[in-house]
Amino acid sequence: MSVSKKRIVVKVGTSTITNESGNIDIRAIDHLCRAVAGVENLGYDLVLVSSGAIAVGANKMRLTQKPQEIRMKQAAAAVGQTELMHLYDKLFGEYNRMVGQILLDNADFSNSLRSENLKNTFDALLENHIIPIVNENDSVSHTEIESEKKLFSDNDMLSALVAVFCNASKLIIFSDIDGLYDGNPQTDKDAKLISRVEEINDELKSVASGSGSNRGTGGMITKLEAAELATSHGIDVLVTNGKYPEKLYDIIEKKKVGTLFVAKKDK
Repeated sequence: MSVSKKRIVVKVGTSTITNESGNIDIRAIDHLCRAVAGVENLGYDLVLVSSGAIAVGANKMRLTQKPQEIRMKQAAAAVGQTELMHLYDKLFGEYNRMVGQILLDNADFSNSLRSENLKNTFDALLENHIIPIVNENDSVSHTEIESEKKLFSDNDMLSALVAVFCNASKLIIFSDIDGLYDGNPQTDKDAKLISRVEEINDELKSVASGSGSNRGTGGMITKLEAAELATSHGIDVLVTNGKYPEKLYDIIEKKKVGTLFVAKKDK
């Protein structure tokens, strides 16, 4: 199926919407909601894939440390998800936008009946100008939480799957760094931002290894894996800093922002 030029998936990671202590960064979420609402108002279909439920829930439960047991992680996810959706609903409402929650696991994509129902839900929400807010269903699904090789990797891969599923033209991944560098910017002051990537190969993946966030569970390598999937289906992927969500306007105006992974045009 061909991509929809007006359909964009935006992924925001845990490190973008929380501060160093794990609290929700309300200002960051407000700026994000304002930018997403503004772009949606220009006639685009926006889908927001949001991480952060476990981190937010653990903080609200006043846990002294990040939960280690699966059942406690699931409890934190359940608490955190309600907190996140409350904020998204309130802040998007300030910009006259409605939101709907969609919680997913791998079976929603692999099971044909569930997949068809999911597509109908996405289409109905977007046709009615409601912004779907998507997260992995951590409160009941233990596979994503406990696996060493996570299925969705802080929702990086989930956002790519959603972008493919929704026939989006762009996937924008907001991270805690400006994009992909030719070295580790945390340790190498001479590392330079790579603004455009035509092909994702083993050399590029080796460059990306080891770069990540303290609060998120997905590093740059997982973003490359997500970009590899999305670009193979004709979707442009941009990785940029989530501190500046207003860059969404620059992206739709095709200005140079972050790192662009160019879509394969033969799909």
